[in-house]
Amino acid sequence: MPPVDTKQKPTMRQQAEALRYVPPLLQMVWETHRGYTVAMAALRLLRSVIPVATLWVGKLILDAIVSMRGGTPDLPYLWKLIGLEIAIVLAGEALARGSSLVESLLGDLFSNHTSVRLMEHASSLDLYHFEDPAFYDRLERARRQTTSRIGLLAQLLGMAQDALTLISLAGALLVYSPWLLLLLVVAVLPSFLGETHFATLEYSLLFRHTPERRRLDYLRYIGASDETAKEVQMFGLASWLIERFKLFSGKFYEENKQLSIRRSLAGTALSIIGTAGYYAAYIVIVLRAVEGLLSLGSLTFLAGAFARSRDLIQRLLLGASGIYQQCLYLKDLFDFFEMKPTVVNPPSGRGVPPVIRQGFSFENVGFRYPGTEAWAVRHVTFQLRPGERIAFVGENGAGKTTLTKLLARLYDPTEGRILLDGVDLRDYDLRSLRHSIGVIFQDFVRYDFRFEENIGVGEIEKVRSYLDRPSSDADAQPEDVQKPTAGGNGQVPPSIASAAEKSLAASLLPRFKNGYRQMLGRRFDHGLELSGGEWQKVALARAYMREAQVLILDEPTAALDARAEYEVFLRFSELVAGRMAVIISHRFSTVRMADRIVVLKLGQVIEDGSHSELLARRGLYSELFALQAEGYR
Repeated sequence: MPPVDTKQKPTMRQQAEALRYVPPLLQMVWETHRGYTVAMAALRLLRSVIPVATLWVGKLILDAIVSMRGGTPDLPYLWKLIGLEIAIVLAGEALARGSSLVESLLGDLFSNHTSVRLMEHASSLDLYHFEDPAFYDRLERARRQTTSRIGLLAQLLGMAQDALTLISLAGALLVYSPWLLLLLVVAVLPSFLGETHFATLEYSLLFRHTPERRRLDYLRYIGASDETAKEVQMFGLASWLIERFKLFSGKFYEENKQLSIRRSLAGTALSIIGTAGYYAAYIVIVLRAVEGLLSLGSLTFLAGAFARSRDLIQRLLLGASGIYQQCLYLKDLFDFFEMKPTVVNPPSGRGVPPVIRQGFSFENVGFRYPGTEAWAVRHVTFQLRPGERIAFVGENGAGKTTLTKLLARLYDPTEGRILLDGVDLRDYDLRSLRHSIGVIFQDFVRYDFRFEENIGVGEIEKVRSYLDRPSSDADAQPEDVQKPTAGGNGQVPPSIASAAEKSLAASLLPRFKNGYRQMLGRRFDHGLELSGGEWQKVALARAYMREAQVLILDEPTAALDARAEYEVFLRFSELVAGRMAVIISHRFSTVRMADRIVVLKLGQVIEDGSHSELLARRGLYSELFALQAEGYR
């Protein structure tokens, strides 16, 4: 769909192309719950006949009253008509309540269904997408649609309901005077065109301000968050953050206010035309009644039918404008769903061998992030052999973490290739490849989950049935919870307990009142915050959860003190025996434990060898080692 001009009325082509998102929306609603969807449509259909039936029975009642004044009273007939009108009104109320209930329930399910689809699709996209600010704008616009677009379906069904009612009323109006319908169209068409124009401008304003809205959300977050409170108070940032929030929010408010004022003034002017058209038609009806061409009941029926028809036509036209506006927002959602990853699973991908024989081989590998000209790494060639421990060393920005992401196929090389046992990584099944690699990044996630969950996410399929098991222990008060221990029926799985022991995270258990079920973080009740080093031990446990053939540790001990670091790596050396390991660290006491050290500078490998070999060469590694050693003297 071509971009919408923010200053011009939408063209007919733009409106027609915007409607192409309606069928996919209907399909999503149908997938959400077929029973509710059918019920919603059926209820709307039944509700469409209520207004016409009410008006017609009202006409019959008036005509019966007038007739009884000049003749014999027929009270049983009159009471039947009144009873029928009451029944119709009550049926209409019941149908409206039922329709509201079904639409509310379907709306909740649709929001959940759309959120799940959004999460599923986001998980399939490339890692670089999440490092692009433009992607976050698109994601934010898509996320906002998960809770509000069910209204479009209700609006479509409401329009169908109004259209059926209008057809019935139009038949009566045509019998008396075709000019009445023409007056109706003339009365409401200007309002429709005006609303369509301003609907486009409103969408364009919101679209253009997506980055500003994200910035406002971020300022709101850092201004009132437990994670930022210490620095905000120590640095006295509150007033600065508040003023910045006021500046950005005020700018957005002023633009929105100007648009709202223009929309209101235009709407007022155009509504005058509608009112003039309505009263012109009303005068025609009254004159016909004065001339004796209409009965009192027919006069009432036509006046009511005309008033309702005017409202219905206006609602239909404005509804069409609203649907166009909502379709513009739908475009954000389906644009997100249409994004495709470049790191994809091959159709017949092979599984990673149970025992890797040759290891990994980087052959002239280069990578640059999409949309950038600079190379993150280039002309990289080295091997990682079975049972070998290598370390990546280099200054910040040298490309160390990028290489580990290429190894795990979170990225694909821009040039060159990476082989595993002589086969290109792109020919392996993606899930099998990543399952064979255990990794903990320097920016690991601190999940506000239970202690056991924080570890279990490292191999979720192995322990999912245990973690998802309903348990009163999970929600009990701290003093009521029995500490689960490893082993035994219904206790913590041995894999979680073992990973906690290997990473030394088990040393935290004496502090936990709830044992492995202790909630971590401050987000939820009874949560316990950990220090950076303690969180790092928990993150290391995730890597040990997986019996992987390759273990990648990116700055795994940055937050640990010297003694804890020594203990972790002493244990690490024992645990990775016979497995491949990649270590990234700025501490040379850690790096020297590796069998081989790869030194990077500006994305290229400039040195490769053991600790003693690299010191003897007196190159960059020797220089960096000497600088760090000098700091300890």
